[in-house]
Amino acid sequence: MERGVEAILERERMRSDRADAADAPDRWTRIEPAASFGAADLRELWRHRELVGFLALRDVKVRYKQSLLGVGWAVLQPLLTMLIFTLLFRGLFGPDRMPGAPGVPYALSTYCALVPWQLFATALTASGNSLVANQQLVTKVYFPRLAIPLAPILAALVDFALAFGMLLALMGILGVPLGAGIALAPLLALLAAVTAFAISLWLSALNALYRDVRHAIPFLVQIWMFATPVVYGSDRLLAGREPWVQWIYGLNPMTGVVEGCRWALLGTAAPTPEMLLASALSVSGILIGGLYFFKRMERRFADEI
Repeated sequence: MERGVEAILERERMRSDRADAADAPDRWTRIEPAASFGAADLRELWRHRELVGFLALRDVKVRYKQSLLGVGWAVLQPLLTMLIFTLLFRGLFGPDRMPGAPGVPYALSTYCALVPWQLFATALTASGNSLVANQQLVTKVYFPRLAIPLAPILAALVDFALAFGMLLALMGILGVPLGAGIALAPLLALLAAVTAFAISLWLSALNALYRDVRHAIPFLVQIWMFATPVVYGSDRLLAGREPWVQWIYGLNPMTGVVEGCRWALLGTAAPTPEMLLASALSVSGILIGGLYFFKRMERRFADEI
């Protein structure tokens, strides 16, 4: 698999050399490091899209290599999590006081939230550790380092597609009809993926410099889950609260994603405009800042890793 990545990088380098020779056969080409300030070059990342796709495919294959259930883990993990919380809250509160979305079976409400959450958690964990995990590639040859944290995000979308298929099956079994809101599911999945990518830009760069970060990532994901209305509904938490409380709560981008999925697929109450706007502004700020921070730290990766 590593040889395949190196073959793609070598082919890209030879293509670039031929282009330079054709454009300027009688003069030298001077290569200088990019400026420390400024956002990452997304056009350069697009030129290396084949490498990004190969890295994502490699992540999918490695994740399920020699595993007994294979891709079945993508469905089993949210199902077991849903079952555990259903039994726990049923025992604590009784069947009539479950903390899920009103008018929807608690198990379905929780699984609908766990599908985008699993995408976010899996992508963030893998992407946050991606630079250290690919240190041999980083130290061998130049390519857009942004490709490394991006590839696990794409790989996590495969798991999301499988878990989403199970969600549709559960809705059919429980007699919940599909509405026009299902058209929003790809956009909400994209928002979850972008959120994971934005945060992983900070975490992966910091992890390359300070290895303590890899120990903090699982703890961060765990705490973040309970700060997001995955196993409970936000309407119960925000009932009667002032609009500024919804703004603060909506600064967690996954709040808008989770409640948006319940609204689009299960027909629950729509997220408030304050919550959606706060989530959009939050992820935009994290992404833009992450691109600048990642670009500034990029020149140190090969030395520090």
